[in-house]
Amino acid sequence: MILLVASLLVLFVASVPIAMSLGLAAVPTLIDKNIPFIAIPQVIFEALDSFALMALPLYVLAGRLMQHGGIAKRLVNLAKALVSWVRGGLAAAVVMTSMLFATISGSSAATAAAIGSMLIPEMEKQKYPRPFSAATTAASGELGVIIPPSVAMVIYGVITGISITDLFIAGFLPGLMIGTSLMTTAILVSWIMGYGERQPFQAGPWLREVSAAFWQASLSLFMPIIILGGIFGGIFTATEAAVVAVFYALFLSVGVYREISLKDLPRIFASAAITSSVVMIIVAFAAMFAFALHLLRAPQQLGMLLTTVTENPLYFLLLVNVFLLVVGMFMETFAAIVILGPILSPIAVSYGIDPIHFGMIMIVNLAVGMVTPPVGVNLFIACGIARISMEQLMRPLAVFLMVLFGNLMIITYVPGISLALLR
Repeated sequence: MILLVASLLVLFVASVPIAMSLGLAAVPTLIDKNIPFIAIPQVIFEALDSFALMALPLYVLAGRLMQHGGIAKRLVNLAKALVSWVRGGLAAAVVMTSMLFATISGSSAATAAAIGSMLIPEMEKQKYPRPFSAATTAASGELGVIIPPSVAMVIYGVITGISITDLFIAGFLPGLMIGTSLMTTAILVSWIMGYGERQPFQAGPWLREVSAAFWQASLSLFMPIIILGGIFGGIFTATEAAVVAVFYALFLSVGVYREISLKDLPRIFASAAITSSVVMIIVAFAAMFAFALHLLRAPQQLGMLLTTVTENPLYFLLLVNVFLLVVGMFMETFAAIVILGPILSPIAVSYGIDPIHFGMIMIVNLAVGMVTPPVGVNLFIACGIARISMEQLMRPLAVFLMVLFGNLMIITYVPGISLALLR
C-alpha cells in the first residue's frame, strides 16, 4: 500500500492531472497482483455504468441554464430585497442566494461562480472591500454540495450504496445551519468593520420591493419545490428529478424569461458537457485506484490500525476530520469521495456510527476543502471575479473558516442534526 500511495504522491508532485494520476498509480499494484490489464476498462465502465450517476451531468446542465437563463438573477434580486436594508445585508444576500441556488445547481463551484459574478461587483459599488466580498462568496459557495440536490451526495451514494434520497434529506438541516451562521457572520463583520451602505428601513417600500421581487422569482422558486418535493414524495428518483430540473430550467429560460435563445443552447450544452466530462473522468480513474486499494486490503488494514489507536468513536471521528481536512486541502473533492468513501464508511459503521451521518460528515468536511488553500476551487473562482490575489483573500476568509470548522464539529458530534428528518 505504501508503493501505491507513494506513486500517487509522486504523480501529484509532477503535476500530472488528477484523473491520470489516480489511474497510473494503480498500475504497479495490478502488475504485482498479476491482474491482467483487461481489468482496467472493466473497472472503469463498471464504475460509470450507474443509473444514479446519470444525475451528475444533468444537474450540471440545470445549473448552467439557471446561470444564463435569468433564474439565478431573480433569486439574487429576491435575496437583496429581503435583507439589503441591514448593514451587511448585501453580504448576507450572497449567502441567502447561494442557499437558494444550491437547491437546484448541486455544485459548489457553479454556485460560487454564478452568485459571485452578479454580487461581487454590486458589493464593490456599495463600498464592501473586494477581499471581503470574495471571501463571502467563496465560503457560501460550499453550500452547493451540502444543500440538496448535491452532485457530491450523488457520487457518495453511488460508491457506498447508501440511499441518495436519504442523503438529500440529511443535508437540509446542516445546510440551513451553515447558511444561517455564515449570514450572521457576514452581518456582524460588516457592522464591526463598517462595510457597506445601510439603507433606512421603511416598511411600506420594503414590502413593495419584496413583493415585486418575490413575484418575479416565483417560477424560479417553484423549481426546487418540484425537484425536492418529487424526490421526497416518491414521485421520481434523484436521477429522474435531474431530468425534470433540466426541462423546467429550459422552459423558464427559453420560453418564459427568454434570456436564452435557441442559438445559445449548443454553447451552454457544450460547457456543461465539458464540466461533466472532467468529473466523470475523475470518477472513472478513481475507481481504478479504489480497486487497487481493495486488492491490497487497505480498508481492513486501515480499520485495524485505527482500532489500535482508539476504540472510542468520538476520537475516531476527530481523527477522520483532521485527516479529511488535510486531504481536502490538496485533493479534488469528487476524487477524495470516490477514493476514501468506500474505505472509511465501513470503518465508521464498525464504530457504531450511522452511515448517513458519516456521509454528511465527509461531504461537509470536503466541502470546507473547497475554500481552503492551496487548491480550493471556490477561492480561485472568487479571486478571479474580484480581481484580487489569494494573499489578499486570506485574512477575511479566516473568520468564515473558523465558522465553518465550528459547524463541522457540531455536525460531527450532534448526529441528530443530520438524522432528525429521517426519523
